[in-house]
Amino acid sequence: MTGGLIGSATPLADRFDLALVDLDGVAYRGHEPIDGAAEGLTAARERGMRLVFVTNNASREPESVADQLTDLGIVTHASEVMTAAQAAAQLLRTRLPRGSKVLVVGGAGLVTAVRLAGYEVVHSADDEPAAVAQGFSPEVGWPQLAEAAYAVGRGAWHVASNLDLSLPTARGFAPGNGSLVGAVQAATGVVPDSAGKPSPTMYQMAVERVGARETLVIGDRLDTDLGGARAGGYIGLHVLTGVSSARDDVLAVPGERPHLIGADLRSLLVAHPEPQQGEDGWWTVREASARVVEGRLELGRGSDTSVEGQVDVVRAACAAAWTAVDAGVELDPSSVPELATALDGE
Repeated sequence: MTGGLIGSATPLADRFDLALVDLDGVAYRGHEPIDGAAEGLTAARERGMRLVFVTNNASREPESVADQLTDLGIVTHASEVMTAAQAAAQLLRTRLPRGSKVLVVGGAGLVTAVRLAGYEVVHSADDEPAAVAQGFSPEVGWPQLAEAAYAVGRGAWHVASNLDLSLPTARGFAPGNGSLVGAVQAATGVVPDSAGKPSPTMYQMAVERVGARETLVIGDRLDTDLGGARAGGYIGLHVLTGVSSARDDVLAVPGERPHLIGADLRSLLVAHPEPQQGEDGWWTVREASARVVEGRLELGRGSDTSVEGQVDVVRAACAAAWTAVDAGVELDPSSVPELATALDGE
């Protein structure tokens, strides 16, 4: 490993036998497809890579998620979907005996997961629940948040499916479950426990479900997807199709850095060059190069303007910046441009 990034001499779909794939911002955006997602995942499957879709969204049933993916050309079975609702239900089982009352604030997916875990689902703080399980649903409003606050204020254990502050949609970024959980936390002063990414719980559950020789985590968010990969000891691929940008990669803190970077899911089908450091201080990836001088990032882009050429610039910049920061250099954020802007959010 150099500068926190690794290389792969063979296509990722040939090297890893299991991919844990995020949904929003990776496989689709809202209800819209993402370019290259169906192509990349279908071809990866044909090479023998198994897929499990791991999402912080707790509002939907696995069957519903699988149907949406299938409609977008990514044939998926419900058994290949792991949701934060399932992880939250498993977290509840670490402290609550079966049969306990749980106030559920969220969608059908969370209600089903909590019931299947053996708990009685209630909807009022007056039912004296032992815990509050909170997950995202667009139908969640003030009455549900108020019941959650009443219950938590009376001593109920607050478990959040995830703490994502934003949610990518076809129209932009909307408030996520973390924003709604924040309202309950602000009202009660109680910090909730979270089952979702960046906790590696869901990744571990998925690996245990199917078994794997070598697992690859794929996501678009550094703070959740890639942070969870680092926390769980998995190799993480950041695809530049969602929340976190190429510039975010360069400025990432160690616990959220990706091991690999790709434009989209078609990056599963190609080898990934490893950044190399020269004696002159430049880090190079094919024609791209970067170095840090007196705290400022300098780039040498080369003549390759293809998608892979743009990603190579990001890779070189990350290697240079991370190596400098890890050596105690204070990187000037103003020297880091918006890299690969033609790729980010596509």
